[in-house]
Amino acid sequence: MKIPDPDEGYVASEVIEENGEELKVKVVNGPERIVNINETEKMNPPKFDKVPDMADLSNLNEPSVIHNLKLRYFSNMIYSYSGLFLVSINPYCNLPIYNDEIINSYKNMKRAEMPPHIYAISDLAYRNLLQNKENQSILITGESGAGKTENTKKVIQYLAEIAGGKIVVNETTKDISAKKLRRLSNATKTKQFIGTLEEQIIQANPILEAFGNAQTIKNNNSSRFGKFIKIEFLPSGYIGGAKIEKYLFEKSRVTYQSDKERNYHIFYQLLKGASQEIKDKLLLTDSMDDYEYIKNSKKTIEGVDDAEEFELLKESMLIMGINEEEQLNFYKIIAVVLHLGNIKLTKDRNDQALLANTVDIEKVCHLLEVPVDDFTRGLLKPKIKAGRDWVTQSKDVSQVQYSIGAFARAIYDRMFKYLITCVNKILDKSNMNSAFIGVLDIAGFEIFENNSFEQLCINYTNEKLQQYFNHHMFIMEQEEYLREGIEWKFIDFGLDLQPTIDIIEKTSPIGIFSCLDEECVMPKATDETFTNKLNTLWKGKSDKFETPRFNKGFILNHYAGKVEYNTSGWLDKNKDPLNEEITRMVANSPDKFISGLFPDYADSNGNGSNNEPQKFSRIKKGLFRTFAQIHKDQLIDLMEKLNSTQPHFVRCILPNTEKKPLKFNNLLVLNQLKCNGVLEGIRICRAGFPNKITFSDFRARYEILSKDIPKGFMDVSRIRRIKR
Repeated sequence: MKIPDPDEGYVASEVIEENGEELKVKVVNGPERIVNINETEKMNPPKFDKVPDMADLSNLNEPSVIHNLKLRYFSNMIYSYSGLFLVSINPYCNLPIYNDEIINSYKNMKRAEMPPHIYAISDLAYRNLLQNKENQSILITGESGAGKTENTKKVIQYLAEIAGGKIVVNETTKDISAKKLRRLSNATKTKQFIGTLEEQIIQANPILEAFGNAQTIKNNNSSRFGKFIKIEFLPSGYIGGAKIEKYLFEKSRVTYQSDKERNYHIFYQLLKGASQEIKDKLLLTDSMDDYEYIKNSKKTIEGVDDAEEFELLKESMLIMGINEEEQLNFYKIIAVVLHLGNIKLTKDRNDQALLANTVDIEKVCHLLEVPVDDFTRGLLKPKIKAGRDWVTQSKDVSQVQYSIGAFARAIYDRMFKYLITCVNKILDKSNMNSAFIGVLDIAGFEIFENNSFEQLCINYTNEKLQQYFNHHMFIMEQEEYLREGIEWKFIDFGLDLQPTIDIIEKTSPIGIFSCLDEECVMPKATDETFTNKLNTLWKGKSDKFETPRFNKGFILNHYAGKVEYNTSGWLDKNKDPLNEEITRMVANSPDKFISGLFPDYADSNGNGSNNEPQKFSRIKKGLFRTFAQIHKDQLIDLMEKLNSTQPHFVRCILPNTEKKPLKFNNLLVLNQLKCNGVLEGIRICRAGFPNKITFSDFRARYEILSKDIPKGFMDVSRIRRIKR
């Protein structure tokens, strides 16, 4: 049997003595211990070692799952099934399991006929789409560095290969298989090559990664946003188009990075790889140390050449049909952000902010094509509404610094959103009724030492996704029991998670998001008043909500465990308010690309001066939405899409925090299985009939007990007719 262990999670042991509910056990290669019988878990016979599907284990429990995953991992079998889940463990090395030969071996094969693989899930989704005429989804979740993005790429690679179509070169179309697609080395010279739709879908990834990925402590290429990629198919089965939607973009990284992390890849790629001509146009130097927003970050990634990555980015954008002039517009925003970060401030004797010099603000205004004097005045002494009048309000240094940072984050966020819009215009070539396979790549549940607003949004998303899985698994279990003719009291486990979800999203009584939104419009509200109000509303009303000892936030009971949230900075994070005067000025820039990023701030007369502040204010007030509102609406839309599909679940696991191959941390993996919902799936199985054996094994064990079992082969119908 296995018993709990603080270092290994569980360890094998042998019973020496029984005394009621207490057992004396001898740990294998360890000391004797006294344990409660309820703490022990049964082990499986050796014949179950490395079983491909952990649902086939005769004893389904946490230590059995860990043991099986570990054995498979050290045999380079990084994929395993756990019932409805495909579990993927990052090998931290290249394995020869993704080539064309492997792809072909999974085509039109049943799940049980091939080893577990992301290609098997992709093929199953594709076949279900064609045979059942039902939209499919593949939900890929896990911690940063666990392999979500790489598995997403493999899904797209597989679908592009088996459903590839045509290539377009200089308006000439010819049939070609996806594996024969080539990037054309002279693409950047001719600027005439436009890739096939399949090639464009694949090449969208390097573009999104350059602007939306960054190096973190756990991952050198971490996606800092969630994405739902809809790959649309024609009735013939060929790929007909694609669309990408983003969720939870981490815009705070634009102005601040933690120790040993980087800003988004594009900042370093541009400075390392851009020609001197481009740098001159953007008023950039060669040194990363010249820019406040990146000088304290990591400058390089081991094994990655940022200059080379920039060349690949330019090539990918050309394949997508984004020419050099359009590319320069995106680079311009990067330069604006870098120059914004360099604006130096000082203060007068009244502690009001002043510019230390005008060098960097002049660069910003040159690129944005707005008047320097007006922009400076709007930044330092913006006009605000007091009753019916507009008055000038001086700001101190910290307030102006916040305004600069907020604008830098906003313009980058809007540029990234526009980039995705451009990609979608190129990829979305099918009609509204096309069947699709949706691939969801999103951050898994997070429990840190300090959990803030970002963690609540991520965990809320995962709570909804876990509820979706639980409900789906309940339906699948019910169907299996009906097929077997087993009586079972059906319980929809999706309902278990509803109380926690209600605390977050409910409007009556108001939940966390609604309470936060209310405080965001109160004139004297603070993070403290929000926290006090929330605790008054929910303390003692639900066992899912608790108040911490020091009252600086709140505690929520999620399916993955208790999380204590620190509410410091939540009001600003929910609003991230912009300086309306300078934003409106930029919204009316003669540069159409720049002004197009802020259509909601443009004056109706197209004038960037302060001619109609009141009219603008009325327009803006109706359009303003908090981050909580936006995320909640996006999640509603996502769940509606998922509910219209047949889902497939992939859970990515980080084996260790050192990014090393063949190293497996039991406790780390166990915690992720909990956060990823794999153990929740086991809990649901165990509420029914978790110990499942095949009929042949059952017969071999027990036929001696019954004379009614006939000899020889028996099909399902004959098995069901056996007398009980």
